[in-house]
Amino acid sequence: MELGAFFLVLAVGLAVGLYVAQPFIEGRIRRVAPEARETSALMAERDRVINALQELDFDFNLKKIPAEDYPIQRAELLQKGADILKQLDALTPISHPASSSSKATTDRIESAVAARRADTSTAQTGVRDDDDVEALISSRRKARKEKSGGFCPRCGKPVLVSDRFCPHCGKAI
Repeated sequence: MELGAFFLVLAVGLAVGLYVAQPFIEGRIRRVAPEARETSALMAERDRVINALQELDFDFNLKKIPAEDYPIQRAELLQKGADILKQLDALTPISHPASSSSKATTDRIESAVAARRADTSTAQTGVRDDDDVEALISSRRKARKEKSGGFCPRCGKPVLVSDRFCPHCGKAI
């Protein structure tokens, strides 16, 4: 092995060793304040409660949860979320005085759940119940039938009213 290659390997090894040992050489360890850890843990718990509320609402809308159990479970989750928000408010006080009341914290949880809803399709289409869904389906079927021109006599694929030739086989219609 050449002497230059040996020194190159030695220099790279020394650089890597210094980089790895740097935290120990400096003697500084990153310290996180206990309040910051507690705030982070409470915010993570708050997010878990909000996700649980969303899942509970979704399951109730799909009729997976009995109607008599839903209000109890929802109230428990809302209370848990309110307690977490109170703890967060105690750690990081907010300037408005109404934040300490139970009703205000419940409203904050409700608005957070509403803001983070995953199912935006009902909000976009304005569909609220089964009759609206049925009306939407029938109107789309009607519009689709109006566009359909039947089937190609050669290949049997569907063609539109505006087609002059079959888009699959090219036969004149």
